[in-house]
Amino acid sequence: MKGVILAGGLGKRLYPLTKITNKHLLPIYDKPMIFYPLQTLINAGINDILIVTGGNHAGDFLRLLGNGREFGLKHLNYTYQEGEGGIADALALAEHFSDYEKIVVILGDNVIGGNIVQAVKDFRKQKEGAKILLKEVPDPERFGVPEIVDDKIIRIEEKPKIPKSKYAVIGIYMYDGKVFDIIRTLKPSQRGELEISDVSNTYIREGKMTHDILEGWWSDAGTFESLLRTNNLVAQGGANKKNL
Repeated sequence: MKGVILAGGLGKRLYPLTKITNKHLLPIYDKPMIFYPLQTLINAGINDILIVTGGNHAGDFLRLLGNGREFGLKHLNYTYQEGEGGIADALALAEHFSDYEKIVVILGDNVIGGNIVQAVKDFRKQKEGAKILLKEVPDPERFGVPEIVDDKIIRIEEKPKIPKSKYAVIGIYMYDGKVFDIIRTLKPSQRGELEISDVSNTYIREGKMTHDILEGWWSDAGTFESLLRTNNLVAQGGANKKNL
């Protein structure tokens, strides 16, 4: 199984911090943000990893991470997203890298206090389809929100005004090789982006979606408030710091 970290975009919500660097290179306590999703994948036994970056500071990833040797990797792959086409648009760039194997996708600004080891093991055994991770949050309207009936997700709504549950779909997604065929069928949303929720909803309609509730805390670091929160959580010793 291969891993993909999506670390593109312009980070406009964190301007002016992102005027001179990529959002995913900002510090989370004592390490650059990108270190945390990278270590999450490695801890789950995924060593073949692609980083999708973009913007004006993409070369800084190579200077910081090199070939991944600091993390025990033999090689680290990179590709570049032009513009801001959304998460699904960025994921499409991983098609050739994936070789149509199962992949674990993590957003570069997502930091967790635990690990995804069991979820990845379960997805390896899953014959086909997709798996997403959920977490109860106080502000689900900021995220993709699942509507759950009889412990099954029947739909995901992106940033709903009236959320159908208290859960957020966190930025860790597991897909089989068919995901790239699905992305090719998508049309831009009202935000002008290819939405990852539309990808997951396709799997849901086909009855090929599973989900788990993430244990431990989770935070994205895409706003000033969540960036501060993530820093505080990590500083308190809450992140899985193995090999960090």
